[in-house]
Amino acid sequence: MKRRTLLQHLALLLPATLLGRHLHAAETGSAITPLDKADSAWRGLLSPEAYAVLFDDATERANSSPLNHEKRAGTFICAACYLPLFNSQDKFDSGTGWPSFTQPIAGHTGFSRDFKLIIPRTEYHCARCGGHQGHMFDDGPPPRGERWCNNGVALHFIPATENLPALRS
Repeated sequence: MKRRTLLQHLALLLPATLLGRHLHAAETGSAITPLDKADSAWRGLLSPEAYAVLFDDATERANSSPLNHEKRAGTFICAACYLPLFNSQDKFDSGTGWPSFTQPIAGHTGFSRDFKLIIPRTEYHCARCGGHQGHMFDDGPPPRGERWCNNGVALHFIPATENLPALRS
């Protein structure tokens, strides 16, 4: 690749990276009403690790989440606003070290492009609070072929024997 072409591509990455986080609301295609709450307002409700992942787009260490081993029937909800994101029957062991799912609950996630590793990835967020959850890849099991790789600290698990908590505002 010529130097000029490389520089042009790199120049395009910066605006795409800056705008990527803000594309999720427009791309949800969801009936979920997004919360109008500043990211900083979540700081007092979340652990520092959860806040870093959800609102600073951090990533937890692989194999650090107890949710990797969660096998009970239930629902995985957003750790910030408590919106249900995944059903336990859609969880599988991807071998990646992060809780992985074959699909989310329809309409409960939004998407943006992530260029943090230069190669574009599909990043997904909670459709309600905008909290970063993880990345979706096309190397999952049949029939959908999707792997929704989630940060465990961005989720809470609610067993099927318990009621889901009320949504946080």
